[in-house]
Amino acid sequence: MNRTLKRFFVIFSVVMTGCSSDFPVTADLVLINAKIWTVDKTTPRAEAVAIWQEKILAVGGTAELRSLIGPETEVLDLDGKLVLPGFHDNHTHFVEGGFWLTGVKLKDAENEEEFGRRLAAKSKELPPGTWITGGTWDHDNWPGGNLPTAELVDRFVPDRPVFVSRYDGHMSVANSLALRMAGVSSTTPDPPGGVIVRSGSRIPAGVLKDTAQELVYRVIPERSVAEVHQAIEAALVEARRVGVTSLEDMNLNPKTLRIYQKLLREGKLTARINGRWAMSRWRELADLGITGNFNNHWIKIGGLKEYVDGSLGSSTALFFEPYVQDPSTSGVYTTRPEVLKRNILEADRAGLHLAIHAIGDRANSELLDMFEGAIKTNGTRDRRFRIEHAQHIDPKDFERFAELGVIACVQPYHAIDDGRWAEKRIGHERCKTTYPFRTFLDSGVKMCFGSDWTVAPLNPILGIDAAVTRRTTDGANPDGWFPEQKITVEEAIEAYTLTSAYASFEDHIKGSIVPGKLADMIVLSEDLLTIRANNIRNVEVLYTIVGGKLVYAKK
Repeated sequence: MNRTLKRFFVIFSVVMTGCSSDFPVTADLVLINAKIWTVDKTTPRAEAVAIWQEKILAVGGTAELRSLIGPETEVLDLDGKLVLPGFHDNHTHFVEGGFWLTGVKLKDAENEEEFGRRLAAKSKELPPGTWITGGTWDHDNWPGGNLPTAELVDRFVPDRPVFVSRYDGHMSVANSLALRMAGVSSTTPDPPGGVIVRSGSRIPAGVLKDTAQELVYRVIPERSVAEVHQAIEAALVEARRVGVTSLEDMNLNPKTLRIYQKLLREGKLTARINGRWAMSRWRELADLGITGNFNNHWIKIGGLKEYVDGSLGSSTALFFEPYVQDPSTSGVYTTRPEVLKRNILEADRAGLHLAIHAIGDRANSELLDMFEGAIKTNGTRDRRFRIEHAQHIDPKDFERFAELGVIACVQPYHAIDDGRWAEKRIGHERCKTTYPFRTFLDSGVKMCFGSDWTVAPLNPILGIDAAVTRRTTDGANPDGWFPEQKITVEEAIEAYTLTSAYASFEDHIKGSIVPGKLADMIVLSEDLLTIRANNIRNVEVLYTIVGGKLVYAKK
């Protein structure tokens, strides 16, 4: 018996659940003549992989694994195509992504007029009284870069409520009708952690930042179960297309959890879901006896999500120094520090996994202080604290990330998108440690990748391109924006697979192509490891395999 099959029998006797003493002699699916990048440092390359009952049966050479092919085995001869572990997106707003696919598209509107015309066109498609939401506009695309206003929106859509968000989700613009329906007026105070942008007479100008958005969100009719179900199914189609086999839904709630469970029962769930509960509701999970990583292999309540600050684009990310573009502010706390610190201590004591949004250098530094305090107070254990985004880091804090074992959960596409205008906001010097992918890795920090969809495209190939090339989307930095922060293709793939699995306590079951792990894999049109870096963004997913089943094949 050759070494590959000996290893296979040992693996099955120890790892596979529910197997009998009679080992299977044929696989369900075998990929042959492939170029497999396993993301396993002990055996990084292979050319064939066999799958049986949702898991990887054996990895090796095509000749070796042919003995596992039987009359009913499905065989994919890949003719040298690259196979990778399925992508694991560390941060999505998945339901909103589904709604965005069929909603108004505003991000690439080149000026205020085009922004308005697109709103007017969408208004004509909708029944009377229906709100227009979503949109993901980007005022930095417009000549002058001025914020939109209620007056601007009123010119195009005066007769139905409009509340559309900037693409980072940290500020939105309402028309006058929506402001009136929400009761937002010159006497409405700025809520804690939020800003109502006003004209000179304190009249709301239309834009609401961070927690101020809730003033309008609370009067928008709740979406029905059927609408959310449809949005999730649309989002799953997109995930299959771009090779996302696992994802983290940062807005899990009882309604979406039930829909994911229903899709699983119906055999329609084609990505593994790790959902994050709002930190403000942590006691609900603790009272139910749920600790971090309450799960099966398909749907998992991974822990809690909270915010320290806002975003760079909305000038609400929290910095030590004021903004260059607006010296009157250095950002805002979107959660009061004393509340956040108390919740971190108590939720950590309850055994819940914490993933907390911090963007500005001060927000990251103070969050590290809070994590360190929780470790000292509650004792040492394997926590895998996460900082979501970790975009702007004070140089003194890289070593602290590593010492505390805090994971930098970053979204690399933001670097090439925000790089168009980031220096206008905070200046050149602070941008040297903005989206600091190379410095994180060189400092020994665990760094994983995701998209923050719909803030950025779901497609991980575009994220890998961003991390490797750092070419901003406006074409102004063909050699890379702060190119010293580039990383290699291999490092980017690992960040999008094995390290993302590690960040959700799942590296023992996925993230690399080794026997015994879940059979989640993708096949690419080109070899990411050898093509020119400038061609990475053009690579497409040919096949997506989840649990050993082919869920997507490019036509």
